[in-house]
Amino acid sequence: MSKRKQFLDSVHHEHVQDFLNFIGLHKDGADPFDLAEVLVELQRSQRQELWERQLKLLQHSLTAHPPERWITGAEEDAGDMDVEISEEQIQTMAVIEGVTIVSTVSVDILQENDTYTSLLNCAQMLNCIESALPLSHTPLQQAIHWLFECWWRQDLKGKEELGWTAFLVCLENTVTLEKPVSELRRLCTLREVLLSVDFASERGQQVIDPLLQCFFRPSHIKQEEGKRFLAFLFSWNDNFIRMIHETIKNQLPFFPKTLSVHVAEIYFRAWRKASGPSLEEIESTCIQDLMQHTLLLHRNSPVHSKVRQKFREGIDEMLHRLYKPIMWKALKATNAEVRANATLLFTEAFPIHDPSMSSEMVDQAVQKQLDLLFALLDDPQPLVRSSAVLGVCSVLGRCWEVIPSTVITDLLEKLILQLANDTSSPDVRCSVFMCMSIILDNSLSHPLMEKLLPALKSSLHDSSEKVRVAFVGMLLKIKGVRAAKFWKVCSLEHLLARLEMDSPPVSKRIVNLLFNSFFPVNQPETVWCERCVTLIQTNPGAARKFYQHAYLYTAPANIVKLMLVIRKCLNVCIQNAGDDEFTSSNKENSTMLEDVLSVQDTASMASLLEILVILWKSVQKSLIANQEAFKYTTSKFASVLPQYLKIFQEERCKAPLILLASLLPATSVPALRSKVMSHLRSLKAGTAVTAYSQSVECLCSWGQISHIVELIENWLTEAAPVKAGDEDTTGKVHFDGLEESKPDLGLDYLDYLVLRPKTRDCLLTLPLDQIRTLQKALNKWKSLLFSSLSGSEVSVAAIETALRAFVFHGRLSIHLQHKYPEEREFLKSLEHSVSWVEKRVLPFLANSSSEQQLSLSRKTVESCLTVCKNVLRVSVGDRDFRDHLLQHVTSVLQTEKGYICTPHVLALLTEVAQGCLSHKSEGQEDQLLLTIRILTNMFQKVVEIIAHRLRKDKEEGQELCCCSEEALHDFLLVTKLVTTERSEFITGVFSSLCAAVIIDISRTLQKISHVEEVLTPETVNDLPPLSNTILKVTLRSPAVTRFFLSEMRSSIESEAIDSITQWAAVTHILTIVKQSDAFVVELKEIALSVLRQIQNHYISAENTDNIQRTIYESTIMMLNDILNPSQKPNS
Repeated sequence: MSKRKQFLDSVHHEHVQDFLNFIGLHKDGADPFDLAEVLVELQRSQRQELWERQLKLLQHSLTAHPPERWITGAEEDAGDMDVEISEEQIQTMAVIEGVTIVSTVSVDILQENDTYTSLLNCAQMLNCIESALPLSHTPLQQAIHWLFECWWRQDLKGKEELGWTAFLVCLENTVTLEKPVSELRRLCTLREVLLSVDFASERGQQVIDPLLQCFFRPSHIKQEEGKRFLAFLFSWNDNFIRMIHETIKNQLPFFPKTLSVHVAEIYFRAWRKASGPSLEEIESTCIQDLMQHTLLLHRNSPVHSKVRQKFREGIDEMLHRLYKPIMWKALKATNAEVRANATLLFTEAFPIHDPSMSSEMVDQAVQKQLDLLFALLDDPQPLVRSSAVLGVCSVLGRCWEVIPSTVITDLLEKLILQLANDTSSPDVRCSVFMCMSIILDNSLSHPLMEKLLPALKSSLHDSSEKVRVAFVGMLLKIKGVRAAKFWKVCSLEHLLARLEMDSPPVSKRIVNLLFNSFFPVNQPETVWCERCVTLIQTNPGAARKFYQHAYLYTAPANIVKLMLVIRKCLNVCIQNAGDDEFTSSNKENSTMLEDVLSVQDTASMASLLEILVILWKSVQKSLIANQEAFKYTTSKFASVLPQYLKIFQEERCKAPLILLASLLPATSVPALRSKVMSHLRSLKAGTAVTAYSQSVECLCSWGQISHIVELIENWLTEAAPVKAGDEDTTGKVHFDGLEESKPDLGLDYLDYLVLRPKTRDCLLTLPLDQIRTLQKALNKWKSLLFSSLSGSEVSVAAIETALRAFVFHGRLSIHLQHKYPEEREFLKSLEHSVSWVEKRVLPFLANSSSEQQLSLSRKTVESCLTVCKNVLRVSVGDRDFRDHLLQHVTSVLQTEKGYICTPHVLALLTEVAQGCLSHKSEGQEDQLLLTIRILTNMFQKVVEIIAHRLRKDKEEGQELCCCSEEALHDFLLVTKLVTTERSEFITGVFSSLCAAVIIDISRTLQKISHVEEVLTPETVNDLPPLSNTILKVTLRSPAVTRFFLSEMRSSIESEAIDSITQWAAVTHILTIVKQSDAFVVELKEIALSVLRQIQNHYISAENTDNIQRTIYESTIMMLNDILNPSQKPNS
């Protein structure tokens, strides 16, 4: 019996296993049995019999084991029980798979006259059960969907139902899968299925959301198949077009700009394939709507640049028709932004015309549009002129061949001679240079541009940096397209001058422009050196800048080669100077630049050495990464560096040589370390930083910072005071070796080390024992301060040194605490310093017997407060340290003359407040609230001290107000950090300020002795000194002003103010705040409350004297002015 007959007989419920065996042979690629070959060889009647038999087999299997009894994914995934799948279900799934395979093969070999009713019934039956298949049989489900897809492709009877199922599955997969490329292809082939579904039907409504989600997916928008499918969706229904357009508009703000180009492509494809009502809908609802939004959107809108996409050629008629009702009106709009948007849209679509018009009418339309371009370039608004510049340049770049030459010349002259020198707007000037590259891309423009561009040469020195950047960018474009010689547009002399002085954005571009001229990498290395020397002799400052940025435009290997060839050049100069020792030890090429350079040319020698350092630093990381090149380079320079130091004795040459030595390993220059240390020892106190900075940097880079620290420590120790007894004794102080040591210079070195991150890191990597020794040396100088305060004779210089040492002890402790946060050793050291100041210095501040004693005690206290403030600023102080500081501040404020430290006290309180108000830790809320209450009380005390000082000594009080202004401003700004849970702080602070201001102004009014003295304040300077200071500081911040007014309103509502002078004081404050043209609502609310209460007060005080009545009338007039500003007569 043949295989065909056996297979046909096996399709029966009694021979299920035989059928499944045949399916297995078909799936086995190694077996020759192939269902496609078998079915093709079957006669038509046999194929019909096969389909009938497999239908009965499928029906029997589903009847014997219906879907209701299948174990689905929920049971399979149950983790708390063992689920056993029955043999019946396994066999049923195998039968369904076999029927699916046979049906799929049958669809592919179906012939024209075949009757496939039974095959259709099989497919429909599979369509009914596919959604009920267990999760473990996903491949079977996919095979069924593939059958339905094949059915749709073959255009067979019943394709709508089966195709719909396949379409839904593909649509769901494309929306949910991360990489839906293959599913997109299938969906694109099934897209016609959608046309068989009515938009308003239940099925149509079912797929609306998934279809719209496709427009959210970048994978759909970017892929070719996705674009075809999305463009097709526009043809389903006119109402759906509106839904698509709204969806895209909502998503545009979140799309990257590159994606919006693909969105424009989808619109274009949809428009090109549409016809009839769909075409009208796309044009009116979509394209014209985008045009309208392009005109009206703000420039800073994230959508603006995305809806303004260039349209394709071949749609002139549509553009002409859709732009006509909106474009020309927008170009003449009152709003400058609308005109600017319209300008960009107009120039991108230029020329706008209807191809069906006659050539004469087209010429007229184009001429009108050219005239409009000239008018836009003369627009009064810079934004429109900038847009017009961009538009005109794009028009010239695209349409150079078709625009009359006279018009082109006029437009370019307008741009180059007028707008490039537009003094009213740097943006317009910048636009000219940035957009010139668009014109230069068209090679036809080069002859004319070569004649006109030299007129722009002065723009290199424009006052605006961005204009200079754009100008050099234009020169780079000229060089790139070879439109002209860039040095004819702007001379080399001017370029080098600008390179020397300009900022990195400009100088880097100039280096790029001149790079091939002064660093021709394609020529021999000797030429590089010659160009380097030429650049140095032309403009040494520009040369340094050039080689500082040269590494950006060439490989590190070329930089190293230039360094080595400069070394050769220097060697030749030394040889020519007749150094026999050097000649014998450096036998190198001695022909280079012999007639140009000499050792006597100090300026050129120094510049070459500086450039060596600059080049080395620019490729230092690359050199270190390539150890072989690093060793070779360092050996070359280490061999000549001692001789360079011997030959080049000038100060300008020594600095780069020391820096060059710092770039070498310490082992390669062993003799130099002692020379550098000798140099540091030999300097005098007060020497400029430049005299020792290179030496310090050099020792740090060699890892020899310990020698500097040892030198500083020795100087400080040798010069420190030596006393017979304890520091508490007040005997005369003696000094050991003060003349020999240089403590001030040591402190200068320490200052340099601590200020710079690189040297500071080196300092903090030293062993703690060595740093502790340095701290002890600094700490010893406190005794000299105490001795001076106690009346001992100490020189002014020694006092200044002691004060500096005291400050450096604190600064060093801060850095060490930050470095070692787990230790509290250094915080304790700071606490001891604070206690020492409180115990030994504050008594002298309170009872100073001389001006010198007062000055020193004040400086010491202020230095201590500054150090403590910095501890809190860098967040290295803990709660105990903060509490210790608050106790110290209290002591300062209670001291008789502690008021002179008020600005520093306020600065310290600011840091404490900021730390408390920004504290997030839980479990310490009670402690924080207590600290905030203490802060509030201290601030109130500060305000009272200032007020008291003004009453006691007005001149000194005014000086104190002036000094405290910035510190008070910083303190009040901290109130912005306050949360609702800690509003008590705001209430406490601003109640103190309100009370102080009201009392201050009220007392001033009470002192008035004549009616003529009752005046309305015009500015804050018309108020008394304390009120002047507080209001001036308050009005600098809207948030602070709002807090102040809120507290004032609370005070009024609580009826705490009960005299006419106090109401007048409140009104004076409102009048001053009113001048800011803000807080209108708050001012009117407060003014109404004041007016009501002041009128009640006046009823009981009708018989008051003339001054009181005058104050009342003046107050009423000011209140009316606040409540009814429009009634104020014009001045």
